[in-house]
Amino acid sequence: MTTIRRATGMLDILPEDRRYWDWVIAVGSDLAGRYGFQRLDVPILEYTDLFARGVGMASDFFVQKEMYTIEELDGTSITLRPEFTAGIVRAYIQNGMSSWSQPVKLFTIGPIFRRERPQAGRYRQHSQFNCEILGETDPAADLEVMMVAMNLYRDLGYQGLTFQLNSTGCRECKPVYVVALKEFLADHLHKLADIDKERIQRNALRVLDSKEPGMDDLLADAPHIIDYLCEDCASHLADLRCLLEALGQSYIINFRLVRGIDYYTKTVFEVWAQGIGAQAAVCGGGRYDGLAEAVGGASTPGVGFGSGIERIVMGMKQQGLEPPTASQPEILIAHFGGETKTAAVRLAFLLRDAGLGARLAFARHRRSMKSQMREANRRQAKTVLILGESEVAEGMVAVRPLDGGDQTRVPLTAIVSLLKK
Repeated sequence: MTTIRRATGMLDILPEDRRYWDWVIAVGSDLAGRYGFQRLDVPILEYTDLFARGVGMASDFFVQKEMYTIEELDGTSITLRPEFTAGIVRAYIQNGMSSWSQPVKLFTIGPIFRRERPQAGRYRQHSQFNCEILGETDPAADLEVMMVAMNLYRDLGYQGLTFQLNSTGCRECKPVYVVALKEFLADHLHKLADIDKERIQRNALRVLDSKEPGMDDLLADAPHIIDYLCEDCASHLADLRCLLEALGQSYIINFRLVRGIDYYTKTVFEVWAQGIGAQAAVCGGGRYDGLAEAVGGASTPGVGFGSGIERIVMGMKQQGLEPPTASQPEILIAHFGGETKTAAVRLAFLLRDAGLGARLAFARHRRSMKSQMREANRRQAKTVLILGESEVAEGMVAVRPLDGGDQTRVPLTAIVSLLKK
């Protein structure tokens, strides 16, 4: 029989990598709490229409090509979430969060699913750390979201960090720019790859993000959206830039920076890092003031970002960043089988109940002490507790430090307090 392997685009997170994940989640959760964000968890499955309406013009392509969608027996369509923001906005509307004190600051952590070509740090199931501020138009809210993203990477030890910043305008000024961009691209159709010609029809802004050969030179002469911003959008960007400069935070205006989903308005940003290979962008986000209306709610401004944990871990390894070593039991309990094994099992659970990490030396049949000591060294235990027949009979336990100290015998009734000291 052929061996069953994991599905394409999925990832096994082994214990050695899990310590990176646990560290990222701990750092991110602590950081979000310091900024006043509260944890929210939304379902992995949502009605397909939530995402189809949220992504706008590109919805047909997105729904058919990139989302994992299931047809229910009653004819309804549900989808494994391809991103967090639409579900969080849906939860905000459905649970009456608009009546809460505004703005509402939320964060979440979990998997999202996209049927796309797997690549380094990007999988069909990948997990995100996600922060959103809902109910606030102040550019200072954009700044807070951006600085949570920036400080996540700083707190993890990343070096060479900077912001890439742009504005995608609003429903008033963005269409004017799109017309100008399409007119520019129409004069260069013969230079465009088929994928970019398709993007012009679906979402012309995505052409600015093209990685096709020759596009850097061609787009250097393309019109810039900043020159087409309405007064409100231009003022919003100017205020945000002043706030970044007040913090001494470096940023670069990137005229080609766009986001892949249509609901973004005004601010879009990415955090870039040096020394992590060809893809310098480590996370991105922006403002989405029209999303709540698109999914059936009242007009509600919002801004947020998502950061893929797989990409964070990959970047940590590339920059040589090590998380704290995962804690392991420092005590191994050795025995000789029979009644000594029963006593060893009782002792192991006694220590664990007292808050001490303890590992039991498994042995269905009698096992040599030499073998158990080798295991203790392999497990990097600091102390071995030995229960022989005489120890069990006398209510004692032998304590052997592995740092070169002398072996002693102590009453079982005193072992917890001794080890805690």
